[in-house]
Amino acid sequence: MRRFILGCLLGLLAVPGLTWAQAGWPSKPVRFVVPYPPGGPLDAVARLLADKLKEPLGQPVIVENKAGAGGNIGADFVAKAVPDGHTLVMGAVATHAINPALFPKLPYDPVRDFAPVTLVASVPNVLVLNSERAAQLGIVSVQELIVYARTHPGRLNFASGGNGSAGHLAGELFKSMARVSMVHIPYAGAAPAQLGLLAGQTDLMFDNLASATANIRAGRLKALAVTTEKRTGSFPDLPTLSEAGLAGFDINTWFGVLAPAATPPEIIRRLNAEFVRALQSPEVRERLARMGAEPAPTTPEQFAALIQRDLRKYAQIVKVSGATVD
Repeated sequence: MRRFILGCLLGLLAVPGLTWAQAGWPSKPVRFVVPYPPGGPLDAVARLLADKLKEPLGQPVIVENKAGAGGNIGADFVAKAVPDGHTLVMGAVATHAINPALFPKLPYDPVRDFAPVTLVASVPNVLVLNSERAAQLGIVSVQELIVYARTHPGRLNFASGGNGSAGHLAGELFKSMARVSMVHIPYAGAAPAQLGLLAGQTDLMFDNLASATANIRAGRLKALAVTTEKRTGSFPDLPTLSEAGLAGFDINTWFGVLAPAATPPEIIRRLNAEFVRALQSPEVRERLARMGAEPAPTTPEQFAALIQRDLRKYAQIVKVSGATVD
């Protein structure tokens, strides 16, 4: 009997990925850090995924918002956390591809300090104007916006969710490619920026399509173009900025799950499996569809490769656009 029990234990240890580290994990609630304020699409998706993971993990997954410095504060918090699989971050294109080129000194390394788990989704950005302002100025197309901005330099302003956000960078690239002057107004998050736009505090915004869709359909925002290479299925008649005359314009918003570097590989594999399973659920797919996005689960290696590619891409865009955090 002793030999039988010993044989069973040895057999279990021989199963790939089943180690003592994984068997004892998670031993407490998992902290899921969102490096932006509550209320935005990234925050909403994080909370939906957290709810989906609590049952298979056997522990609560608690979403914590740690906003500030364009997402750097929350990302840095996770970069320096104990790498035991109990602290994760919903990283984004800003925190892991744009900010390294935009900020002169970043408190974390987007590659060395993190273990990618999976990409969650990629969402187009959209150029929108306050509808009343657009009607007042007679602007219904990108070319009309460019003509107005050129003949009234510095008169228009554009909102963003903060220095270093995809919306900020899209605005700076637009200024550079269209050869116009506009004033950047950074807010503490995409949700406050959109509220400012709706209230008429600002003129336009390169908003995440997820958060802009309802107000576009309600007529409160006037959409002119999407910032991605291809049109979006949510608004198939809406041109791309490239089609509207700014050839090669391509900026989008992606977000995904990362853990601190040195998190055990078996925990990363388990997290990947559970997040991918959650992303395939009808509820999550429906929620992302309402945001104009589709689930985009990847392997950790594929997500790591995406981060490397976009680090190179956005370093060039920041250089060309002349964007700064000042």
